[in-house]
This record gives sequence, structure tokens and C-alpha cells, in this order.
Amino acid sequence: VEAGDAAELPILLRRAFKLAMDPPRGPTFISVPTNVMDEEADAQIAPANYVDTKVRPSAETAERIARLLIDARSPMLLVGDGVSVSGGQAELVQLAELTGARVHSSFAAELPFPSAHPLYQGLLNVVSPSMLKGQLADTDLVVAVGTPVLTLLFPLDEPPFADGTKVVHIDLNAREIGKNWQVDVGVMADPRLAMIDVIEAIKRLQTDDERKTAHERADRVKQASDQMMGALGAAAKARWDDSPTTAGRMMSELGEAMAPDTVLFDESITAGGYLMRYLRFADTGRHYRASGGGLGPGLPNPIGIKLARPESPVMSVVGDGSALYTIQALWTAAHHRIPVTWVIANNRSYRILKLNTLDYLGENAAGREFVAMDMTEPALDFAQIAASFGVKGVRIENPDEIGDALREAQGSGEPRLLDIVIDGDVKSRWL
Repeated sequence: VEAGDAAELPILLRRAFKLAMDPPRGPTFISVPTNVMDEEADAQIAPANYVDTKVRPSAETAERIARLLIDARSPMLLVGDGVSVSGGQAELVQLAELTGARVHSSFAAELPFPSAHPLYQGLLNVVSPSMLKGQLADTDLVVAVGTPVLTLLFPLDEPPFADGTKVVHIDLNAREIGKNWQVDVGVMADPRLAMIDVIEAIKRLQTDDERKTAHERADRVKQASDQMMGALGAAAKARWDDSPTTAGRMMSELGEAMAPDTVLFDESITAGGYLMRYLRFADTGRHYRASGGGLGPGLPNPIGIKLARPESPVMSVVGDGSALYTIQALWTAAHHRIPVTWVIANNRSYRILKLNTLDYLGENAAGREFVAMDMTEPALDFAQIAASFGVKGVRIENPDEIGDALREAQGSGEPRLLDIVIDGDVKSRWL
């Protein structure tokens, strides 16, 4: 909104703060023209008013959700920022462990589930229709908590859910519930309070045999998680000595060397599978990314995280293409002496666009060239780019140097950048 005169500003500011903090929460913008800046006005200054959103589901609804989770053969918990905002991370872990449900994250700003937990199965892949279909194929119940159910990049040629799949949606953003996908149970409620009530209902209703079934299901999910981590590890080892090095080797070296209390911002894009394999956290509040999956926040957002959490080392893993969206953030960090460590996964291309093109064209992609998706001739040297903004950078082509470079950067107390040259292979999406 644009302010028409100075007397409007207190009202507009209160409205902006209220809209920013009321569900579903988000940024607000006020335009203040220069003539309004020059004006004077007598106006009452009052704090913004916020709505109490500590809403619980009815007992009947909590029991209905509990019964669906108990009876499901292969339940999935799809979770997002609403869990973190409500402070429901511990309840989410308890709910997953009680039901043996596998957990997927939407494109949330803060991962609300420990990434090292064996029930965590990674991002729900709304970028690739074929991979999304695979993730949902064996699911007979989706319980979405504090997130839109599905926000798709590409249209689907068939419904995303298998026949008979039931959907439960718990969120404070009533507009999202049932907006695009039919739900069997829709609940406008605080995610943490809703999970508390569902957990209590499960404990009341679950028989010993049903409890045993949930434990067995959890064991199967853990086995699948171990297999996935093993496959990623084996794929990394198979190309361990490649030159240029691979995303797998890079992430392994970073995971070995990063400070134990590191807070991570993840804009690794197509290297995300290996990041999930090697940069794992046993607690929450340590793994952040771009809400909604947009490109470009990998440089500025960790600056904000560092300002909010000055006691923790902050590291951001960013694709080279993404880094170009907001490269000026390096100057901000240098000017204000904000010690963030950026790691540029430099594959000299917009690899995500190549993979999406292959996904979209399918067999028709054979023999075609990628247009305007390579950053070569000349190649970009992000260490030199960083230096021009006042940030010390180092270019790394030998993966044996990654560990020492990261330890030195995180211990420097300064903003630093590691420009790591990796390959741009497009034979597979995540491997």
C-alpha cells in the first residue's frame, strides 16, 4: 500500500504489522513517497493488535484424525512452517514416532523435524512430477500440518494421490484448507495444540496390536531411510576422485568439517540430496531454506539468521546460478562485518533448469541443446567476485582442500566465501 499523507502512517504501520503476524504470516510493504516523508502530522501512536490463534480442534475431530492415523497402512506427515511458528517441533516428533509415519517437508523456511531422524524422508518433490508420483505412490493417508498440501511447479496429467488416499489438513490458514485438493478432514487449528490433542487421542484409542503395527511400520521406514542414505553414500564414493569433484564429495567434506553448532541455510538446489545425506542435524532450528522454493535468498537470508543468532556460526550452501540473484548481499556483510560463510556449489550452469527441461520434454529432449543455461566462456570466479565486494574468497578445485578452508572460514570471525568447482552432470536429478 502507498501512504497518501503522513497522518496515515501510524494506521498503515499497525496494519502492516498485524498482516505480517496474523496467519498465514508473511512480508508486507508500505510505499512512502518523498512528499509524505517531508510532511508533519499530529497522530496517535498505538501498538498493533494481534489475534489470539491458540485454537484447538474439537475432541471429535481429534479422535477422527487419530483413528485415521491408527488405521492407515502407509501414513505420511507433510509438515511446514506452521509447525515451527506454533512451537510444535517436539510434538511432531512424538506424533511421527507414535504412528510410525514417514515425514516429508514442504518448501518451508525452517525445517521443523530433525533431518537426522530416521523417519525423515526429505522434501516432498513438487518440482518433478515423476518423483512426486513415486513419493506418493504407496501412501494411503496424508496429514498436512502447518503447510499447503501441494504447491506444484508443473501441471500434473493425473491426480497426485492414489485412489483411496485420504487427506487431513491442519492449519491456521483456513484459505488453504481444501483450496486445491479435496480433504477428508480439514481443521483450522494451531498446529501444536492440534497435535497434542491427536497424540492424546491416539494414546487412548490405540490397542497393543495397533501399537505393535506402528512400531513395525517405523522400522520399515527406518530401513528405507538407511537404504536411501546408503545409496547416496555409495554414489558419492563411486565418483570420489572425479575431477571436477562431485556434489557428493563436496557435501561429505563440508559435513566432516563444519562447526558442530552450525546453523545451515540451504539453497543447494540440485545438490540437495547429498546435502540431506551429509549435513544432518539431530535437533531442529538448525536447517533453513527459502519458503516456497524461490531462488536467490542463499546470500541475504543467512545474514538475517546471523543477526538473529549471533552466538552460532552460520553457513549457507548456494548454487552458482542462485548466487547471482542477490550478489550484492556480499557487500552488506562486508560493510557491516557480519560473519557468514557462503559455500558456492559452482557447476557453471543453471542445472535445475536443465533438469526441468529434460523432465518437461521427456523423449523429445534427445539431441537438443540447452540454450542460455551455461555460465561458461567466460566462467565465473566467485572468489574474485566476492573480493570485489570486500569479502575474502577462495576458489577450490581440489576437494582435499575443502575441510581446512571451511574450518578457517568459520573460525575467522569474518564474512567468507568458498567457491567450490563441481561437475554439472545431468544424467540424474539428485545423484
